[in-house]
Amino acid sequence: MPLFTGTPPSQAKAAVLVLHGGRADDLGPLPPVNLPAWRMRPFAGAIARTTAHDGVLVAHVRYRYRGWNGPHAHPVADTRRALDELRALTGSVPVVLVGHSLGGRAALRAAADPGVRGVVALAPWCPPGEPAVHLHDRTVVALHDEADRVTSAADTWAFLTRARTAGARVAGIAMPRGGHAMMRDARQWHRFTAEAAAALLGLAPFPGAPTDSTEVFARSDGPGNRL
Repeated sequence: MPLFTGTPPSQAKAAVLVLHGGRADDLGPLPPVNLPAWRMRPFAGAIARTTAHDGVLVAHVRYRYRGWNGPHAHPVADTRRALDELRALTGSVPVVLVGHSLGGRAALRAAADPGVRGVVALAPWCPPGEPAVHLHDRTVVALHDEADRVTSAADTWAFLTRARTAGARVAGIAMPRGGHAMMRDARQWHRFTAEAAAALLGLAPFPGAPTDSTEVFARSDGPGNRL
């Protein structure tokens, strides 16, 4: 089961599922101390604080394995299972997926689910050819430090181009610092992610871009129709 925090499931009016990073290939179980999962806790906390009065349930998706594992795409199956479990507990509430690295890729794949409003992808792993056609009518917000040496910001921007062509609303922000672990200026990453998730749920206006960042893709999909 996903790990729920904040709003009790029976009272939830919306939900945010948080997906941590992992490895490309690893069929081993998650370790007792899982640093990628710990890194996402401040994001979950920021989202819970930002939406504290809006009935938003914040949950962490649990993976069976540490890796993506090629065509098995195990974290995608885990995310879909978590979405099904969420529906069983809350009914059909709007959902935003927030994922880092491998978790960002899993969130983008799982966004085909009818309950998903959008995705906030943090330094996502978007290899060339990653499918985007299923993101029609979804909103995708991606944050990436272009100095990231683990996943490629250029691949992320290319993915957003494909997603926009497929009919998605996209926003891409080049963060000035943070690297892959998003440690430098971590508060900016946390704040913007929380505010963007709230905006995708229709609870707040879309936030202004973080200080010194660059909007690679503008936050609008047409005149008068901002994200």
